[in-house]
Amino acid sequence: MGRTLSIRNLYDKVFVKMPFTGIWKDAFGQPEKGGAWLIYGAEKNGKTTFALMLADYLSTLERVLYISAEEGLQDSFTDACIRAGLSPDNKSLKMSDYIPIEELKDRLSKRKSERIVVIDNITIYQDDLKHGNLWSLLKDYPNTVFIFLAHEKNGEPYTATAQACRRYAKIIVHVQGLVAFASGRCPGGRMIINEEKASLCYGDGIDELDVNRI
Repeated sequence: MGRTLSIRNLYDKVFVKMPFTGIWKDAFGQPEKGGAWLIYGAEKNGKTTFALMLADYLSTLERVLYISAEEGLQDSFTDACIRAGLSPDNKSLKMSDYIPIEELKDRLSKRKSERIVVIDNITIYQDDLKHGNLWSLLKDYPNTVFIFLAHEKNGEPYTATAQACRRYAKIIVHVQGLVAFASGRCPGGRMIINEEKASLCYGDGIDELDVNRI
């Protein structure tokens, strides 16, 4: 049965928020802990690089688990971490290849588990998260932020699971041409992932995008 609150109780609720600063606060505000985020875009547009930069920043606030489910912990992923500027001394950001969903749940149930999980890519988990299982995961771990990466097809997040994730997501980031466009329950904004490469896509128009440099 759903919980009911009076208007006074509703207004008196205290929400735990993430103390973002700088350009991250400009785009995302200070988002509430918990729930789903979605990062999607076409291949080779900068999704993973942006997600790694975001994970690196988030690790200054909480312990973060980055699951490279699609690419694995291969040489190409190591190169992506280097391009994103990740420090080898960062002990708050852990990397993993594919973790079965039940094993992930066991990990998250432990007291000192990570409270931010990046899943790259949601396609690998589509069978685990269909038939309402995505919603159940979010409800079972309400204090954990799940950041899902998804491919793009015809301008939309690819797979039905990714579409469902977009409906649930508090923050949505669409990555195009090395620029991240943030929207959802946040101020919104644009962030350049790689200025040199973004300039190849947008040309002189890059200065008209009103973007922040990560």
